[in-house]
Amino acid sequence: MAHAAQVQRMSRLMFKTLRDDPADAEVLSHKLLVRAGFVRRTAAGVWSWLPLGKKVLANIERIVREEMDAIGGQEVLLPALLPKEPYEATGRWEEYGAELFRLKDRRGGDYLLGPTHEEIFTQLVKDQCTSYKDLPVILYQIQTKYRDEARPRAGILRGREFQMKDSYSFDTADEGLAESYALHRAAYQRIFERLGLDYRICAAIAGAMGGSKSEEFLAPAAAGEDVFADCPSCDFAANTEAITYELKPVDAAGVPALEEIPTPDTPTIETLAAHLDVPASATLKNLLVKVNGEIVAVGVPGDREVDMGKVEAHFAPAVVELVTAEDFVGRDDLVRGYVGPQGLEKVTYLADPRVAPGTAWITGANKEGLHAKNVVAGRDFEVDAYVDVVVVQEGDPCPNCGTGLKLDRAIEIGHIFQLGRKYADAFQLDVLGQNGKPVRVTMGSYGIGVSRAVAALAEQHADDKGLCWPREVAPADVHVVAAGKAKQTELALDVADQLGAAGLRVLVDDRPGVSPGVKFTDAELIGVPTIVVAGRRAGEGVVEVKDRRTGEREELTVAEAVARLSA
Repeated sequence: MAHAAQVQRMSRLMFKTLRDDPADAEVLSHKLLVRAGFVRRTAAGVWSWLPLGKKVLANIERIVREEMDAIGGQEVLLPALLPKEPYEATGRWEEYGAELFRLKDRRGGDYLLGPTHEEIFTQLVKDQCTSYKDLPVILYQIQTKYRDEARPRAGILRGREFQMKDSYSFDTADEGLAESYALHRAAYQRIFERLGLDYRICAAIAGAMGGSKSEEFLAPAAAGEDVFADCPSCDFAANTEAITYELKPVDAAGVPALEEIPTPDTPTIETLAAHLDVPASATLKNLLVKVNGEIVAVGVPGDREVDMGKVEAHFAPAVVELVTAEDFVGRDDLVRGYVGPQGLEKVTYLADPRVAPGTAWITGANKEGLHAKNVVAGRDFEVDAYVDVVVVQEGDPCPNCGTGLKLDRAIEIGHIFQLGRKYADAFQLDVLGQNGKPVRVTMGSYGIGVSRAVAALAEQHADDKGLCWPREVAPADVHVVAAGKAKQTELALDVADQLGAAGLRVLVDDRPGVSPGVKFTDAELIGVPTIVVAGRRAGEGVVEVKDRRTGEREELTVAEAVARLSA
């Protein structure tokens, strides 16, 4: 009886495979997880986990728990339904915008469904920890989170409800925060290696989370929504939104004075470059946006695009939007299609570091049909702030060594932040220090997308036949297939029982009336690492052992197979 739970008979399993991809499936993981019977759609961005999928999810949770416990983490479980007030105190009630699920109770009280729990953990520690002797502490939970995605897509990769491990460190000094951050960073490496995920650690921006240092753990995959840059010559890797370049002023002593030139019907960079027969890189593009209603100009070389994500991150939590035709009304200094940084009135001017002091440009003259050449940054116009705002391109120089960068798509599977004292300040989280005086606590925040890791694994570990799970996360260690009638089924069940008794997790396909071909197809679709087939030599007590990933096959006696697989 002790090993009975190790064997799952498919004749009793709530399980149904599909031959065809779901009509709405765009990415590989969505197609395979639905077809293999791991998940089912309940609503847009909301998914049900079926028995096989729940086993994979539970295996990932187990690995995460083991590694979090190993660094001294203590598991708790906080509510998903949260009051408005703590999030108002930090400004995130508004900062999260439309992605935050907001609701009212029957008495009119405001609540939210938690997207992340910094505020609530801070309040918990404020209530429980009063002295420096109570710290450091690392708390974590594995819990359902909510985000009202505008366009849920890609199956469980981008849902409105998802499983996440979030942990938080609390220290009395910055040195302690750095140590807690390093502990998490190393634990995450062990977690993702145990999961069998190919990943990169990339510099990232903190965004609405706040804080200083931030790194992402990205799993390269074609379905990924993040783009990261990887240097082939050094260890540099970063989310493209986090790449920064050094400002390098140049000597403009030999540049002639600014000169206005007629350029009729050239309101775009393309028409201007063609008219003057110059490369687009010689021109200065000026994008106008509104930040909380105030106009801001953003300058980049004409051959580059503005990364609005970077602009929004710079001004966060302010609202950033593009200008409209109405914004030009009554503004003589703003001529649509002919805007230049010289002569702008009451407009903040941001520029990419490529528009360094001393660089000369062709740009708008703020007059219809006119541009200006020899417009020098720092001489003819001033830059209020330099911010890396261009969309990073393949081949851009590595900030560390200068080698051309490679760009790849990836799935964000983890993110770690040194939050500092943003949340401790909001809730006045102090403890009594060694000298008897209050000490403001400093925090770290660390997340792993548990349900997203299932999709990332499905993206990275699949072939044209189906899923190929790494052993530690697979729904079973061995998939035994009865390829025939009574004799084969009897042998398959015997092999399954022996493997189960040896401590292996076994899935045995004993479904009556299902052809061997369908069983083989399902076994490859489900993706358990080892497939054992009781087939034509069942009468001799011989089975075929197949490696799902490599396709290698070997015929062994039952005793040999059990000994080999349980070793």
